[in-house]
Amino acid sequence: MARSFTWDCSVLKAHWYACRASLLAGLCVTALSAALVQPVSAQSSQPSASGTMVKGLPDFTELVEQVGPSVVNIRTLEKAAVRDPQSSEPDAEMQEFFRRFFGVPMPAPNAPNAPRQQRPNRGQPDEQPRGVGSGFILSADGFVMTNAHVVEGADQVLVTLPDKREFKARIVGLDKRTDVAVVKIEATGLPAVKIGDVNRLKVGEWVMAIGSPFGLDNTVTAGIVSAKQRDTGDYLSFIQTDVAINPGNSGGPLINMRGEVVGINSQIYSRSGGFMGISFAIPIDEAVRVSEQLRATGKVQRGRLGVQIDQVTKEVAESLGLSKAQGALVRGVEQGSPAEKAGIEPGDIILKFDGKPIEKSSDLPRMVGNTKPGTRSTIQVWRRGNLKDMPISVGEFEADKPVKKAAAPDKPQAGVVLKVLGLTVSEMTDAQKKELKLRGGVRVDAVAEPASRSGIQEGDVIVSLANIETPNVQALEAMVSKLDRSKPVSILIRRGEWAQYTVIRPVR
Repeated sequence: MARSFTWDCSVLKAHWYACRASLLAGLCVTALSAALVQPVSAQSSQPSASGTMVKGLPDFTELVEQVGPSVVNIRTLEKAAVRDPQSSEPDAEMQEFFRRFFGVPMPAPNAPNAPRQQRPNRGQPDEQPRGVGSGFILSADGFVMTNAHVVEGADQVLVTLPDKREFKARIVGLDKRTDVAVVKIEATGLPAVKIGDVNRLKVGEWVMAIGSPFGLDNTVTAGIVSAKQRDTGDYLSFIQTDVAINPGNSGGPLINMRGEVVGINSQIYSRSGGFMGISFAIPIDEAVRVSEQLRATGKVQRGRLGVQIDQVTKEVAESLGLSKAQGALVRGVEQGSPAEKAGIEPGDIILKFDGKPIEKSSDLPRMVGNTKPGTRSTIQVWRRGNLKDMPISVGEFEADKPVKKAAAPDKPQAGVVLKVLGLTVSEMTDAQKKELKLRGGVRVDAVAEPASRSGIQEGDVIVSLANIETPNVQALEAMVSKLDRSKPVSILIRRGEWAQYTVIRPVR
């Protein structure tokens, strides 16, 4: 240790003489800095490896002062059901509590070490706390935006402002599909938020959230945008962040560094029920569009086609001659729907709606849902190797109808075995064709390898093979005999009312 110290001192002495000589020569060279590591202030910026200056951490204090007064706490109440005082059954709320937090059913009241329960009072039901969430002021006259799941089913909604004023709120409308709700309080001169432009939001950008996690009012958390256009629902693509979001943050605003609301904090990914670094926010442009309809009519109108769709996989795209995996595969067409009237068939791949390309299947319901019912549009489909443009009149969204099951054959028929595909098939009856609205097709009676590996099941109907229709068993046998067994082949099947493509590798 002493030896090292002596060497260091000699180096310092050499640099001191060099520095003194430089100063005497009139040169402003600090040779001493070459041997000493100078401490750098924590507040100063430092050059990065690329030579650019690294910025310090952002200061959120001004944003909190600016947006904080517009963020509200929302409490919901519901009427507690009157239970029989003699009943030994635990209520649903307590059962759910034990299931979620202990992972076991609640012990029966007469079980050993079971917790005592107070008997409820007789008489009229009382209003009991139901949940806590967040929201933010849309307009100075008292319209407040939050999540639909925060207020859905509530008998009473209470909104508390940051200045501790509390108001009873009226639910103007809610939309469960986008999880957006608007409530109204009787107040004026309220501080409304500024709405931001989601298109300007960038991945890696700093954002902030204000809300009431676990009932703790006006809690501020911050993070960055982790991803945009994250698909987790039918009608929305979410903003993913790593901002700490917990139960009670729902409905609160996601704010950019300009003090503008860019999203509504709505969901978290969690295995424990708490924050794990992945949070999702509803883009504010979608939320505002929904809120405008809720304020105008109390409900949201959406366009519909009447089709069930699925993703187009890479294998299916290659087997059908598409340049890439894109579009929405039509698995089923609802009877009497706009799609059926337009001539869309199960097995079609919708590539464009109203001239806009559909990169993935989830794009289609969003485009159609944002279209006003009654609008005349054009759909481009890929059908058996050809492009077709079809005019269509967009319908209005309604509840889904149950799927009909295909009828069983009237009489058992002798099946034809296609060993190359691992299938035993038979002719369809006229009744089956009529029910499924098919001109032809071949029924699957039994499945072996390799068909079973491709997901084909007994009772499926083979509609086409390698983009060629299969009107009957004889035609299918002829097609199979000409297959190139070194390549996979696409098969379009019907299962009940729904259709899907699968790829099968023939046995050599």
